[in-house]
Amino acid sequence: MKFIDTCEILAVAGDGGNGCMSFRREKFVPRGGPDGGNGGPGGDVVLRADSTKHTLMDVRYIYHRKAERGIHGKGKDMHGRKGEDAVVIVPIGTVVRNFETGEVIADLTKQDEEIIVAKGGRGGRGNANFTSPTHRAPRRHEEGFPGEQVKLAIELKLIADVGIIGLPNAGKSTLISTVSAAKPKVADYPFTTLTPNLGVVKGLYGNAYVLADMPGLIEGAHEGVGLGIQFLRHIERTKLLLHLIDASDEESMVERYKKLRIELDKFSEDVSQKPEIIAATKMDSVYQENLDEFKQFLKSEKPDAVFFEISAIAKQGTDSLIKHLDEALNELTEINDE
Repeated sequence: MKFIDTCEILAVAGDGGNGCMSFRREKFVPRGGPDGGNGGPGGDVVLRADSTKHTLMDVRYIYHRKAERGIHGKGKDMHGRKGEDAVVIVPIGTVVRNFETGEVIADLTKQDEEIIVAKGGRGGRGNANFTSPTHRAPRRHEEGFPGEQVKLAIELKLIADVGIIGLPNAGKSTLISTVSAAKPKVADYPFTTLTPNLGVVKGLYGNAYVLADMPGLIEGAHEGVGLGIQFLRHIERTKLLLHLIDASDEESMVERYKKLRIELDKFSEDVSQKPEIIAATKMDSVYQENLDEFKQFLKSEKPDAVFFEISAIAKQGTDSLIKHLDEALNELTEINDE
């Protein structure tokens, strides 16, 4: 399935129905009073979050979202009904912005949470509404009022507990396929992962949490280089980061770690300050000199860093890592509850 996480739509609410000009016409009542009903309000354009949706594909390919016009009023004081709403179903985690101003209109983070993005126009009043003691037979009625129209920029930010980050080919997909039921594409070359993958892990406390395997980032990602900002934004909602570094590569682990940290710092201060767990991957074919240098770097520069050595293929160290992730998430949940 193609992963689509941005799109634009034009939301057009329905116009209100026209009010009716009518007079009672009954036998033996030669001068029946006005009985024109009101027009119904136009339908709204509504965005509703649904956990069964995972991309914006269904939204992207229908640009115009138009609600129904309100039904016109009729004689005998018959009011028109409200026009049908146009309901757009989007994934949980969808951010809705005004395309012109960039203003955030809504951030839909819960099941069935919804927002009216374009309000239907008010129905026009029928002539029965204009009766007064001095004006018993008004020949006045209103046309329906136009509905709102707004162009929207829609963006999906995945909601996950742990964001797995790292340079291309760091072993992110292999790890998530090992510790969860997710089956992302895994191969021994960079940029195997072109879309975020989610994996659900059963926790120690009877709960479950979600890992998000982010496509590999490269230098300049914060400016859109490579997959860049297209996927950096998906780690904004995560509670903590799991930073994977390939220990089998001859290139300095210290330099690779610094490169990615620079991209996070430049992208968002909030993201760069998230709790971070570091793991050296591919320990079954480790380049020992690089690993020793990296461990010395952590000892001197980041003495409080949480560090693991793992091999997802050999299932070495993964149990300890997952246990720590579970405990860290549980602790963060308790802090937020306070």
